[in-house]
Amino acid sequence: MHGWAGQAGTWSHWRQRFEDGGARWSSTDRGYGGGEAVAPAWPPGPGRNLLIAHSLGLHLLPAAVLAQADAVVLLGSFSAFVPHGRAGRAVATALHGMQMALGTDQELAMLDHFLNKAASPHPRSALPPAPLLHGLTPLGRKRLQQDLQLLARCQSLPTGWPEAVPVLVVQGEQDAVVHAASAQQLIDDLGQQPLTLHRDPNWGHALITPPVLSVVQRWLGAL
Repeated sequence: MHGWAGQAGTWSHWRQRFEDGGARWSSTDRGYGGGEAVAPAWPPGPGRNLLIAHSLGLHLLPAAVLAQADAVVLLGSFSAFVPHGRAGRAVATALHGMQMALGTDQELAMLDHFLNKAASPHPRSALPPAPLLHGLTPLGRKRLQQDLQLLARCQSLPTGWPEAVPVLVVQGEQDAVVHAASAQQLIDDLGQQPLTLHRDPNWGHALITPPVLSVVQRWLGAL
């Protein structure tokens, strides 16, 4: 499940790699582009259910889908996006500014700035093209606004979280979107759950690159 301002097509190379290995892949799309949203659902048939969620994607999944996961990969994700204390006030202020920009002549500049931060420390060219920068539809704008509100209020692991399954958490120490305190709170909230943490000093927030995919596949191979 992609995060805020993301799209299912971003994960095409992941899908290809998994399907080449014989897995069945199901992509979810929030529909920020204004088209029809694709609801989360597990592919039919036998086999393990691996959930891969990036950033806010964890909080966009229905409880019934979460509860059926046999293993979870969390990429640049969080239980609470807005941390406590002074850092949280700064994050909340930034979210409010993003909400205020939607629907104004500043919205495309805001989205461009967000995508630059998501790509950091790499150039924007490292990310797939962003259709949202060609203009928002009213429905796409509404969904982005709703999910900014969700970013502001999420405070814990979501309802339906599968507490006993193995989890891989991948974090980039140069993440310019998720505050370090929020990244650490996720680890704390996972408690005694079987957890593998992969934290890389050279990675940022857009954890969709081939090196990240290799980390995920090595972890799966060891389960």
